[in-house]
Amino acid sequence: MALNLSTAAKILTGSRTTLAIGAAVTALGALALVNRAAARQAEREHPPRGAFLDVDGVRLHYTDRGTGQPIVLIHGNVVSGDDYDTSGVAERLLQSHRVIVFDRPGFGHSGRPRGRAWTAMQQAELLHKALKQLGIERPVVVGHSWGSIVALSLAVRHQADTAGLVLLSGYYFWTLRPDVLLVTAGAIPVLGDILRYTVSPWLGRLLMPLQKRAMFSPASVTKRFRREYSDAMALRPSQIRATSVDGTLMIPGALGLRRRYADLRMPVMIVAGDGDKVVWKRSAERLHAAIPGSALRIVEGAGHMIHHSEPEQVVEAIQLTARTSAKLPAAVLSESPVSLRAVSDASARAA
Repeated sequence: MALNLSTAAKILTGSRTTLAIGAAVTALGALALVNRAAARQAEREHPPRGAFLDVDGVRLHYTDRGTGQPIVLIHGNVVSGDDYDTSGVAERLLQSHRVIVFDRPGFGHSGRPRGRAWTAMQQAELLHKALKQLGIERPVVVGHSWGSIVALSLAVRHQADTAGLVLLSGYYFWTLRPDVLLVTAGAIPVLGDILRYTVSPWLGRLLMPLQKRAMFSPASVTKRFRREYSDAMALRPSQIRATSVDGTLMIPGALGLRRRYADLRMPVMIVAGDGDKVVWKRSAERLHAAIPGSALRIVEGAGHMIHHSEPEQVVEAIQLTARTSAKLPAAVLSESPVSLRAVSDASARAA
């Protein structure tokens, strides 16, 4: 009798465990269907504005507008190429420049094939090949945040093809990054796939208001960003994967570049907000000291999203770099570093 009761208890416990597992799987499956539907809806509401280019098996979304000296804009994490439109930087530059904006792999409407690490250097090589396909020669390359690592990677690998470099709120040297821990789980194969299709989008919706404030602080989130930025596009499972993996690659990316900074010969402009709470301004100051002839501008009252809070100052910095680089033949870059510092100081005094 006792044996029968014990056996019955084990069967009951096993049944409850099976039911609990079944309920959890069902719930996760339901979440996955909801998130997949939300992603498709977001893509219908925010269709591609540009064209597509097939580069090394990657379907790369980009916009190519305007005429004049080419400027390439590379966005950071969490956002897409539309970020330069939302900030107003692209439309200001379009008045006198040809402006090319890419969605980096996995962001916006660009694909991100599996089987590649997609380091900053790999992304830079992809964009360099895309520029070659488009027939764009010696652009000024602008990178914001994570995009600054890609811009630097492109410049150190292809100096002769880079007329100038503008770096906004970038991460350039190894430091402890607690935020990397937050995205590590999402970058782990299988586990990350489960999370990004189930709980990560919902957690992202809860944290997004706080994340936006941190990105802009001490400045306020701009009205245009509130109106035009799409949480739904950023929280699609595909973009969560790109954001998570790129977050884990940030420290290795900076470590791999740190010994190459002094080799840069083109005009380099470094811009940072004095109140940046994502990447402290000290990083920009260190990079300025590491790159001979570079110019540094610290913008008072600005945070990490400096191109949104102070678009005029960012555009002026880009245009100054473009004007300086336009006067220099490519052969000069191989001889000695070009000093943008004196030109920038003179421009600042004139203003």
